Amino acid sequence: MTSSSALSLRWWRIAGLCLVLGGGSTVPASAQVAPQAASVAARPADVATLDAVLASLYDVISGPAGQKRDWDRFRSLFAPGARLIPTGGSAGQPPTARMWTVEDYIERAGPGLESKGFFEREIGRSVDSFGRIAQVFSAYDSRRDPSEVKPFQRGINSIQLFNDGARWWVVSVYWDAERPDNPIPARYLNR
Repeated sequence: MTSSSALSLRWWRIAGLCLVLGGGSTVPASAQVAPQAASVAARPADVATLDAVLASLYDVISGPAGQKRDWDRFRSLFAPGARLIPTGGSAGQPPTARMWTVEDYIERAGPGLESKGFFEREIGRSVDSFGRIAQVFSAYDSRRDPSEVKPFQRGINSIQLFNDGARWWVVSVYWDAERPDNPIPARYLNR
């Protein structure tokens, strides 16, 4: 290899490294989906504010046993490519985080929500936001029927959202349940 060829090769390697590290997108254009590409139109009132989209998220999954959920409304809250990430694990096994698409959630969690009854409500919230993005720690409790005195479960939903200037989009919901060794900190129970 001549010295000019070696120099040219080094220059291209450095340029490529700078592109990767310094601001050129390494995400293929096909993976860069604008939220406006959602297949189901949202109710404007469901996504106009952060409070509205969170209330809609809890409302759409809640209902009595035997009641079908409005899965199109659920879909309309999420950005394309959004993830729902339940955490947990069997006793004595390492905890896991499962990566679900919106359709995975509907397929895997939907039948149980509809057959057993499920009412989830927010019991506390902590919000951090910057520009177009927001991170919400939303403490919740879950009951099979709203008349039950004691919830069967409590936990925290970590919800990431994006505002495109016209509406809020849920980008991900990542949650963990409260356990005796993992109580919800008091700071997340204050609104």
